[in-house]
Amino acid sequence: MPQLIDGKAFAASLRERLADSVRTLKEIHGVTPGLAVVLVGEDPASQVYVRNKGKQTVEAGMASFEHRLDASTSQAELLALIDRLNADDAVNGILVQLPLPRQIDEAAVINAIDPAKDVDGFHLTNVGRLATGGDGLVPCTPLGCLMLLQDHLGDLSGAKAVVVGRSNIVGKPMASLLLANHCTVTIAHSRTRDLAGECRAADILVAAVGRPRMIPGDWIKSGATVIDVGINRVTGEDGKNRLVGDVDFDSAAAVAGAITPVPGGVGPMTIACLLRNTVEATCRQKGIDPGAILPG
Repeated sequence: MPQLIDGKAFAASLRERLADSVRTLKEIHGVTPGLAVVLVGEDPASQVYVRNKGKQTVEAGMASFEHRLDASTSQAELLALIDRLNADDAVNGILVQLPLPRQIDEAAVINAIDPAKDVDGFHLTNVGRLATGGDGLVPCTPLGCLMLLQDHLGDLSGAKAVVVGRSNIVGKPMASLLLANHCTVTIAHSRTRDLAGECRAADILVAAVGRPRMIPGDWIKSGATVIDVGINRVTGEDGKNRLVGDVDFDSAAAVAGAITPVPGGVGPMTIACLLRNTVEATCRQKGIDPGAILPG
């Protein structure tokens, strides 16, 4: 069996350390980080996610502001709310839960958020900063993946990394983060020629395609580190639903050196990194060195 990379335990530890950072901000600087989450509509999965975000924000000692809007909300109404949150000094981070209803242009909403408060890291300014090696807020899921890799492997320099998936939310920023950490990076996708061969060359394989068990064990290099971002709901032979990743865990576990499970791998890191981004955003807005506050 490979070493299991326990994202759930790492995320719990990160949240505890962030709570210490928040206490420092309060006691020394008189600052309480505030995170505003906006939910439009009643998507069940989004409701659960927003509820968990709010709970963990409060547990970390931060202020949580939730805004729940009807599915019929217009784009103009949502943009007006974002303008108010941008101007609110008590709000240091803003997250608009995706997806949004059809009548709303997601790109327009994302880019209406003040880049300094864009804790999702999706604003074009933050995307550009990441791509060019600048300081900006980084998308939470790729950041969580990177932290797990660094915790397990240490220095990533020189590693051959393959990212399967080219989304703006995970694949592209993941590749930028790996490149910034001196990996040799390939982005593969559905039209890649010899996708299996590309995967077999990877010392680090990050799967982020949203297709259940797409990557079998015989696509994985012996001893490789596998980060499975996929969260797919499938129905088992017993008729019960279960979550599986983009990697076929059982066959991959026979050859990988280390692998994230699904669930309990990358998933818990996303909210933990959202809280980290909120603390970082707060520091930058208040002229405080994030390096002196954020956990190492």
